[in-house]
Amino acid sequence: MKYQGNFFSLPNDIFVLGLCSGELSVYSYLRRCEDQKTHQCWPSYKNIGSAVCMSENTVSKYVQMLVERGMITTEPTKVTTRKGVTRNGNLLYTVMPPLEVIDQHYQQKLVELGRETERIRVQKLQEQQAQGALWTPL
Repeated sequence: MKYQGNFFSLPNDIFVLGLCSGELSVYSYLRRCEDQKTHQCWPSYKNIGSAVCMSENTVSKYVQMLVERGMITTEPTKVTTRKGVTRNGNLLYTVMPPLEVIDQHYQQKLVELGRETERIRVQKLQEQQAQGALWTPL
């Protein structure tokens, strides 16, 4: 996807994923910050929170929810201070492209539909067998 100008895009199908407003806000902000070639960025919880009007703890909660949904991955980073002390840095986020996430969502729904269809088929077969066992000819 090629970007020009001061904007980023999200496909309309992003709303099919059932994201809550917090997840959508954090995901959108990470998409805004990402390097378009690597799909990576490293804003702090504080910066994300300032941009989307959330506390750092709330941002952390939504980041974890996005990780669980497979929409982003996170990696810890380290920072070395001028005094040579190594400290934890911001998380490195890899933002999954929305079309891939949406495709994965539809694939998961197809698998669930197949399982549900098989469950109903087996249930009907069992009901028919039970009725057949109870039925006796006159």
